[in-house]
Amino acid sequence: MRSLRIAMAQINPTVGDIVGNTRLIQTWIKEARQAKADLVAFPELAITGYPPEDLLFKPRFIEDTHRALKAVAAEARGLVVVVG
Repeated sequence: MRSLRIAMAQINPTVGDIVGNTRLIQTWIKEARQAKADLVAFPELAITGYPPEDLLFKPRFIEDTHRALKAVAAEARGLVVVVG
């Protein structure tokens, strides 16, 4: 039976700092890969920070979040990443 190595990234994202949070996520994806993890999981709203509240009503915030998610997916390269 094949084992599954899971990494849990308990990070503290900053509300509204999509760029900084994305960099933090990318750093921990690299750490998980070096640890030979098959999957790395992040807290809810790791990209946007919690709670985003009124930021959700700004179209640019949503667009920036979408771009960040694409950047995280590109960094994943074969590693399963659970992020939101």
